Amino acid sequence: MKDLIRKGLSLGLGLAVVSREQIEKFVDEMVKKGEVTSSESKDLLRELLEKGEAEKKEMNTRIHDQLEKLLTELNIPTKADLERLEKRIADLENTLKDLGNR
Repeated sequence: MKDLIRKGLSLGLGLAVVSREQIEKFVDEMVKKGEVTSSESKDLLRELLEKGEAEKKEMNTRIHDQLEKLLTELNIPTKADLERLEKRIADLENTLKDLGNR
């Protein structure tokens, strides 16, 4: 039964968007209904919270990867590209300054 609950939560609700408070409330309701015991509830809560954090990290990684792909497809420079150009400009300015001081 607990496996079914875990699968349902992770697939149906998307633990990445569920708050700790909502998860605690859900687990408390499960205890009240007798679907999990008090001792099981602590493990279930911990497991659901860990899964939620893992899903958040995975979602953030996917979003980051998609944004990078989109920026590349649109040929929009990244922060690293701009920083590299700024360094190049600063180096050129220093070279010109050195040449002017001779």
